Amino acid sequence: MNDLIDTWRIHNRINNYLITAITEEALHLGIDRGRKAAEQFAHMHNVRLMWLKVSAPALFASQTKIEKGERLTGDLLTQRLNESGDAIAAMLEAALAAGKMKGFKPHPAAFLGYMISHESHHRGQITQSLKQAGYKIDAKVLYGLWEWGSR
Repeated sequence: MNDLIDTWRIHNRINNYLITAITEEALHLGIDRGRKAAEQFAHMHNVRLMWLKVSAPALFASQTKIEKGERLTGDLLTQRLNESGDAIAAMLEAALAAGKMKGFKPHPAAFLGYMISHESHHRGQITQSLKQAGYKIDAKVLYGLWEWGSR
């Protein structure tokens, strides 16, 4: 497997690791008018679909958008992130082979960086908003987000 595709897959497992570390109740916590934790994960999935629609419509066709107001559970979020994660991996693999990606400049490797940066930003928002809402994520889990060699 290409190291860049493997990097994407590790990143997706880190998202799922965080989901499984948060209780179902805590997924619906947040602060003020910001997105709740579950809504942040749904946003990540839906942004993936936006890119698939633009850059790989055939892969987009098999995806399911998470709609506003949909009942969000850890299992649903994990399932959707795995589905869109696999589609992004396939899109990225094809783009790397072609040396370009439709709708994104400068190149496919930069797209990988963009996606990981975007989703990591939201993971930070999730952990911070949960902390501010009074939900404590175990320190082992927080350190585990950085253990890419074992995820």
